[in-house]
Amino acid sequence: MNEEKRNPGLEDVRLQKFLALCSLGSRRECEKLIEEGRVEIDGALVRDLGARVNAYDQKVKVDGSRVRPVLEKIVLALYKPKNVLSAMEDRSSRLTLQDVLTYKTRAKLFHVGRLDYDSEGLILMTNDGQLANRLSHPRYGVEKTYVVRLDSPLPRDAELRLMSRGVLLEDGWQKFDKIRILRQGSHKCEVSVSLHSGKNRIVRRMFASLGFRVEKLVRTRIGPISLGGLKAGQYRKLSGREIQELEKEVGFDNRD
Repeated sequence: MNEEKRNPGLEDVRLQKFLALCSLGSRRECEKLIEEGRVEIDGALVRDLGARVNAYDQKVKVDGSRVRPVLEKIVLALYKPKNVLSAMEDRSSRLTLQDVLTYKTRAKLFHVGRLDYDSEGLILMTNDGQLANRLSHPRYGVEKTYVVRLDSPLPRDAELRLMSRGVLLEDGWQKFDKIRILRQGSHKCEVSVSLHSGKNRIVRRMFASLGFRVEKLVRTRIGPISLGGLKAGQYRKLSGREIQELEKEVGFDNRD
């Protein structure tokens, strides 16, 4: 790293934080790397979770390969198209996020906000493993908004039930935080719904429990970040202010 740009915060940093800054996962995932005996500092194996490192004067290796922190924090807002897998690779012939995203970086990117293969909309991509982990973790309950097209009109009693009492699914009672009818005709309905749950196919299952089939589902927002004017396959890089808003959403106002 360039000596002229030394960051005092990296001259004495906990090893698991250093590894997380190298885009190797969340701090907990990096602690596992240490516990498994896969990390070396200056050629010496380290298993102590209290170990500290100087990023400029010491060499850290994981599985025998030197790792360095990624100092530029990257967060991208990507519009995942329909029929694209929410993963960076797949053993089958299905398209993945890696096939769609044209942004070039040597840093490992983590995706935030899994979408079903047949759904589309906003997914966040970042090299900050800690941020990705918190945004995805149910504990932090980041609100997500979707625009949903149904195969039939939504009666008032069904709308109220989805908002108040909720519906009983195989994994418990679920309800929307917000629901708003955008357009409704004699045979179709388009609604906007928001909820904090990130359970698998939760929106589709909730409507299915009341006899509705989701014809199209687009996620338009994750926390403070919206899809905006992006079209399928497009992405944009978040500003520093937007990244700060995301960090505040999951309690990262002050990270040691």
